[in-house]
Amino acid sequence: QVQLVESGGGLVQPGGSLRLSCAASGFTLDYYAIGWFRQVPGKEREGVSCVSGSDGSTYYADSVKGRFTISRDNAKNTVYLQMNSLKPEDTAVYYCAKETSVWCRSTNPRNFGSWGQGTQVTVSS
Repeated sequence: QVQLVESGGGLVQPGGSLRLSCAASGFTLDYYAIGWFRQVPGKEREGVSCVSGSDGSTYYADSVKGRFTISRDNAKNTVYLQMNSLKPEDTAVYYCAKETSVWCRSTNPRNFGSWGQGTQVTVSS
């Protein structure tokens, strides 16, 4: 059974860093793209980043470009999101999700069939 488990969230000061991990099981990681999303109460889920399963190509939302880095370790069945220069507006619950394709077609949540439970990231002084 497909399972995704996020970890690494927490409280950090503005300008700080966090690394989120998404541990995958129940499927072959390099056959699917994996995305990171975030959501704050009352707002739609926002696609943050995605890494394809074939060539490792990546996508970043404009709001995080240059600050966040997505990577994958297929041997460990884990995808990471390194978040640097964090801002208060990055505060959200972060989710990883498995695309139904090997490619990052878009960050439309409908393209992602399995989701983790989320991890809270709070950026505050």
